[in-house]
Amino acid sequence: MEINFTKYHGTGNDFILVDNRSGKIKLSKEQIARLCHRQFGIGADGLIAISDLSGFDFYMKYYNSDGGEGTMCGNGGRCLTAYAGARGVINKKARFSAIDGEHFSEILSVNGNEFYVSLKMTDVDKLQKFEDGYFVNTGSPHFVKFVRDIEKVDVYNDGKDLRWDKRFQPEGTNVNFVEIKDDFLIVRSFERGVENITLSCGTGVTASALVASAILNDDRQSFDIKTYGGDLKVRFVKLKNMFKDIWLEGAAIKVFEGQIEI
Repeated sequence: MEINFTKYHGTGNDFILVDNRSGKIKLSKEQIARLCHRQFGIGADGLIAISDLSGFDFYMKYYNSDGGEGTMCGNGGRCLTAYAGARGVINKKARFSAIDGEHFSEILSVNGNEFYVSLKMTDVDKLQKFEDGYFVNTGSPHFVKFVRDIEKVDVYNDGKDLRWDKRFQPEGTNVNFVEIKDDFLIVRSFERGVENITLSCGTGVTASALVASAILNDDRQSFDIKTYGGDLKVRFVKLKNMFKDIWLEGAAIKVFEGQIEI
């Protein structure tokens, strides 16, 4: 079977995007993992299929690079919005569904293959505090740990240990290390399913911004965030016991497209 694909990345978090509105593409876990393999396949942090769903512009189905179906992916949702816009599925705004429910997104600007996309994330009404950090679900589970000098953190090994920590089993968790600067955050992420450091994680920077807001307890309603792969912004409305109207913004860039035999 030959499939057409397009490669996008959102601040270095890269994805294979396929149009499965016909419903004809059937890929096994092993096939998805091979497509995402950086030596033997196309190479990506995950694969995303766009499909039809009544009442919505489209449905987002996300798979991690290990081939297993993943939870919500913020950068993936932004890339899929750009992909849908480029293919004429939407104009500039989208209402779509994913594993964690309804989302809204908007293409704010286009410059060649670069789209600037804003994605509405799920509301958050619970932050769980531990001695060494915070646990929060922003569509995907995240452990957020604050550090003084992020360049000295062993993101891979420390992240891997926390990813498998017994507190978060059996599903495990994604892990984010965060350094708070005066007017921005620096975030480094270890993602489950990829089982490695990623250049950026959309749900992770969202979780980091919300926890930082709770810790700082000030009146700011947005954070600029620097990741390995580039800059993102998280906007939100903070109420007494919850965060709502949460938006993740940043670039989504088309890298290339092609066909591959499966």
